[in-house]
Amino acid sequence: MIAAPEPGPTERDLVERAVNLRPVLLERQPETERLTHYPKDTHDDFLRAGFYRMLQPRRYGGYEFGLPTFYRVVTEIARGCPSTGWALSLTAAHVLQVATLFGEKAQDEIFGADGDFRAASTVAPIGVAQPDGDGHVVLDGTWPYSSGAPYSTHYVGQTLRAPDRPGGPPGPPVLFVAPRSVWTVLDDWHGVLGLRGSGSNSIHMEQARIPAYLTCEASLLDLPVEGGSVGYELHGNPMYAGRAPSFYHGELAAIMTGTAYAAADEYARAIADRPLTLEPDRTRADLHDYQRHLGEALGVIHTAEAALQRTAEEWMETCRRNTTGDAPFTTAEDNRLALMFLNAGRMTWDVLQGTLFRTAGSRHARDGERLQRYFRDAATYWTHVGPSMAEPLARRVGCDRLGLPSGHIPLIP
Repeated sequence: MIAAPEPGPTERDLVERAVNLRPVLLERQPETERLTHYPKDTHDDFLRAGFYRMLQPRRYGGYEFGLPTFYRVVTEIARGCPSTGWALSLTAAHVLQVATLFGEKAQDEIFGADGDFRAASTVAPIGVAQPDGDGHVVLDGTWPYSSGAPYSTHYVGQTLRAPDRPGGPPGPPVLFVAPRSVWTVLDDWHGVLGLRGSGSNSIHMEQARIPAYLTCEASLLDLPVEGGSVGYELHGNPMYAGRAPSFYHGELAAIMTGTAYAAADEYARAIADRPLTLEPDRTRADLHDYQRHLGEALGVIHTAEAALQRTAEEWMETCRRNTTGDAPFTTAEDNRLALMFLNAGRMTWDVLQGTLFRTAGSRHARDGERLQRYFRDAATYWTHVGPSMAEPLARRVGCDRLGLPSGHIPLIP
């Protein structure tokens, strides 16, 4: 057992810490975009708050808090800075897959003596895992869009198994965990429209050798968890026997919910501060239309957050049923939960761009304006691989309901 740096914080403690960080995260937004990742002061704040350990097993110095709490913290951090919320979520989250799929020997090594673990990842497999004949595999390649890479201690990546014969096709997907010592972060997260401070750099490996037990034949899009998992047997928590795609869509929905709240906060401030042209003793906040715009937006955001939290509870319950034998955590269940999360994220995008940004006025589209930043961040989310899964997920859910096969429908091209 590894002791957590701070024993005994509650789920409520961590949510309150995230709320209390909002003012300083707002102030650091420009610096975060300039650096292309959140500053070290923010990283230190997260270490002290315990945010990186929310989903980590207690055995390895974590808190084992559930998805509802994790998503609430991510939402509050994104409300202070969407780029920061994105990077926090996509580094603190991958511990869940590591704790689910890898055996005790691997986890002992990965979490080390102090349990300090953060891992960037990306969904696309790159290259092949070449066995070296000495119990190791060799990795070569560049994995792009590795959000949170600057502060990651490990990389949870995907590659393909080496061909069975020279010149043959590569084998199935291989999931691996690579320590920071075998890869480098490329300075290539520049020139993007939004999420400029998310640290979504590429990471590069050149003849990187890792023990074969830090790999397993699995894909993040289809984890082998039906009926339980190695991680559940090791930790006794059903949370470590869940599928990844739906969980991942929940991450994005949490970030977008926080971003939409941030936009509503800025909208309320802006209309309250802006005098009317012909009645300078009154502001836009006195006008019925702006009151209605804000109220309609908040109604949608509150609804999206409620959907996010309820679906998180369903994900946890589906894991529990999977380990008790009541019902396996099937791909069909994963499809259903993923689409629910995705719809929550889509609701927030629609109201952010269609109501808040549209009616705030063109002065808020200028560089340096927070609403412009939130619009850019949300628009970049909308181009991400996650939301692009909306149509195939909808088709899968329809086929599942009709009793038709759906596994052949690819989630990504």
